[in-house]
Amino acid sequence: MAEELFAAAVDSVDLKILDALQSDASLTNHDLAGRVHVSPATCLRRVKRLVDAGIVERRVAILSPERLGHGLTAIVEVTLDRQSAEALAAFEARAVAEQTVRQCHRVSPGPDFILIIQLADMAAYHALVQRLFTADANVRNVKSFFSVHRAKFETRIALPWPA
Repeated sequence: MAEELFAAAVDSVDLKILDALQSDASLTNHDLAGRVHVSPATCLRRVKRLVDAGIVERRVAILSPERLGHGLTAIVEVTLDRQSAEALAAFEARAVAEQTVRQCHRVSPGPDFILIIQLADMAAYHALVQRLFTADANVRNVKSFFSVHRAKFETRIALPWPA
């Protein structure tokens, strides 16, 4: 059903725009229009529609954590004692408020949350553990994994090109 809604909302020109934006979101409207072979006015209208529809969530620059002093990546599994809607929402709100938490996912089965955390070093990780996990009486178990090598990091989403 989601594919049907998506297919009805975008056509091949929209897909070309989305593909180009995933490669370089800093393109000017004029350059983007040239790449997808439409007029600048048409391109601007289509991009606005894609943004308004929530298909384009935001346009960002991807920074190098290592070059900015945030070279420690932790993947953390968090299990709570109580999984009521209120308890899950309360932990989630605390986690997403932390600046070092890059991603927060509720998952099932297994732990309740998977967090991707980017920090400067182990001292910063220890401080986060105290603030986010130790101080919360509802946190039952925390299992952390530290990245020693990032083999792939991709922001691009595969697009359903017409057959």
